[in-house]
Amino acid sequence: SSGMKTCYEFLKKTSRSFYAVIEMLNPEIKDAMCLFYLVLRALDTVEDDMTIEKSLKIKLLSQFHKFLYAESWNFTKSCSNDRIVLENFSVISKEFRHLNKKYREIISKICMKMGKGMIKFSNSSPQSLKELDEYCHYVAGLVGIGCTSLFTSSGLETNNIKLTTDISNSLGLFLQKTNIIRDYLEDVNQNRYFWPKQVWSKYVENIEYFSKPEFSREALQCLNELITNALAHVSDVINYLSAISDESVFRFTAIPQVMAIATLERCYNNVLLFNGVVKIRKGEAICLMNEATNITKVKLIFMRYLNKIRYRITARDPSAIQTMREVERAMQICNPNNCERTSTSFKEICICCIILAISFLFVCWRCSVLI
Repeated sequence: SSGMKTCYEFLKKTSRSFYAVIEMLNPEIKDAMCLFYLVLRALDTVEDDMTIEKSLKIKLLSQFHKFLYAESWNFTKSCSNDRIVLENFSVISKEFRHLNKKYREIISKICMKMGKGMIKFSNSSPQSLKELDEYCHYVAGLVGIGCTSLFTSSGLETNNIKLTTDISNSLGLFLQKTNIIRDYLEDVNQNRYFWPKQVWSKYVENIEYFSKPEFSREALQCLNELITNALAHVSDVINYLSAISDESVFRFTAIPQVMAIATLERCYNNVLLFNGVVKIRKGEAICLMNEATNITKVKLIFMRYLNKIRYRITARDPSAIQTMREVERAMQICNPNNCERTSTSFKEICICCIILAISFLFVCWRCSVLI
């Protein structure tokens, strides 16, 4: 329909990356996923818009799922860059009402739960790692759960035991934590603080100090601890992807995940994050999209970036031991033979060191003889 074509234009304008992966989906679920994204993008735009008065924002968030069935509702008082989805929400909701009932129920239910969660954190930022997990559940974990429900309801995926609510939630947490880590400076500049106080207060008295050069050591230590926390979700990501049978669903799910691990690798121990946004290059992103076609290739992608993180871990970092543990655990699930390969590699390094030492001693001996 012309309305659905317009919705795809909205999708392209608000997120080219999601437009690309949704375009890959099976036609059975493609429109439902497009509308699912646009509905949640509209809800997220309300939450993110700091110009909306607090009481109005809470009212909108609490009732947003009801607007899906309000024929003419839209919102024209947003100043967000993504306000197009609010100003034209009547177009989106009309197409939503044309969806199969089973898809409508899933989208409406997730929208309602997400709105309630956003209200809960509207007056405060995550203070602990537990609260960070809860916040990420509401704004991203629910998206993972909703996507899994859409996959199984469409018949493209079965109710596989591995595609549980917890693992679906973990997928969303991995992506959201990556975004929160990457967007430190942008969020702080807008007086938004998502890095939990439980972590950053170990290093500084004020989270804004991280952008000052004299606190670069503390900034990197805090950054690395948060990245270590995010890496704990990798095993769930791989388990989830391993359970997917439909090729289009796999690519839709896998591409954001490989982008996330590439972003975490770029952020790890990188002081530039506190001076601007650290991003993966466009060419690299295109290569990842083309490469992430099956679980074997995705595991190799994860191995590649996990290896890069592992080689940059320094003994001086307070999280070094835990980071190494999470990296090794993630690599183990990506490659069952990793332990054996690692020990062989270490053995080879030791042999090279011995040979170099003997050579050095021999040179010293020759020099002493000549003297």
